[in-house]
Amino acid sequence: MEPSAEIDGLIARHPDWRGAALAEARRVILSVDDGIVEGWKYMGSPARDLDGPLIVGDIFKAKVKLGFQYGASLDDPEGIFNGEQRRLYELLEGDVVDEEALAGLVRAAIERNRNTKAESRTK
Repeated sequence: MEPSAEIDGLIARHPDWRGAALAEARRVILSVDDGIVEGWKYMGSPARDLDGPLIVGDIFKAKVKLGFQYGASLDDPEGIFNGEQRRLYELLEGDVVDEEALAGLVRAAIERNRNTKAESRTK
């Protein structure tokens, strides 16, 4: 099964607020750049890549988590990273996806990947 179909299935299996939150985050992430590729990695989690890994997101019992692979190296001017241990954007029931802030972090992650790729070519 294609990764996009796997992600569609995950969302469909959660017809509550969690599926809706993951679907909305997915829409925002994919709207940032047409080159973003969806994957199904890390033992069955939706992932997005562009010039390297960007974000892994998944549905949990009481939250939806979006983990930025290199989040520690990203500025978070809107302060949406709220995970307790890692650079995560966690959504709880009733939360609204901050589209502008999420898109900004995705752009920063893409830029980080591209800069890292360019640096490795010059070495």
